[in-house]
Amino acid sequence: MTLPGFPKGMQYKMLSLDTDNGASSMTVLFEPGYKQPPGMSYTEYELFIMSGSITIGEKVWGPGSYVFVPAGVALEALSSPRGATGLIFYNYGEPSFVESDSDHPQAERNRYAAVNAYDNLHWTTFMYCMTPNFWQDNISYHDCCEEAYHIWGTSWMMQFGDLPTGGYFWRPPYINHGAFASKLGILAIGRTDTQLYNHFHFNPWTNIEENQERAASRMLHRNPEMYKWINTHGHNHPIDFEFDHGHAHGDRPHHHGDGMVEHKHKKKRRRR
Repeated sequence: MTLPGFPKGMQYKMLSLDTDNGASSMTVLFEPGYKQPPGMSYTEYELFIMSGSITIGEKVWGPGSYVFVPAGVALEALSSPRGATGLIFYNYGEPSFVESDSDHPQAERNRYAAVNAYDNLHWTTFMYCMTPNFWQDNISYHDCCEEAYHIWGTSWMMQFGDLPTGGYFWRPPYINHGAFASKLGILAIGRTDTQLYNHFHFNPWTNIEENQERAASRMLHRNPEMYKWINTHGHNHPIDFEFDHGHAHGDRPHHHGDGMVEHKHKKKRRRR
């Protein structure tokens, strides 16, 4: 399959998709000889190279390279003479490509980042590993959504079994996961939609509502001012500047009696 607006020679497999706004995570294959003219996207995206290499402008980026492109920032001409595989995350809107030599007037060029991911990463994307014979016997959950892709290796998670090389998950907030183990170790890339805070316990049978109440109680005692802010404000992440799908269209957060906030749009993403 190919993506509308993109040159031929880039193929993709969808990992997860938000059916409301088109935000998505996908693996991509740049065929040898792929060429893409300078251009921009209407939504910010992140690109991680797993194998092979791409050239952006005059600079070559190999395995472990990470590029964060804010919405409307025009990327220089991109090519892959020998081919490459990678991951692309479109954060707040559907994939798009518009040929352009200049940034959109509202683009935030200062947020653009291109780094070696094994040295440094940007925003809420992170690399993690499990060393050989890793074992963690507790249960965890988070206040945020979480997704991860195994670049190499196999890990075991009690509720879901083995996740091998190429394995992927996207998980909504407050879902139990763990214990964990890995015989030979793993290398993975992970992402969250806000600050990651681990809630640990040892009861695999609690449900989302129970975990949410426990998290709210812990937040109240740990950070009362943050607890108050959560209950008087909605989410404050960036939205697509060209096609607004945020609060202006009624996408308001829902407040629960226990004090935690549920965001409608965060529930929509489904595995494909």
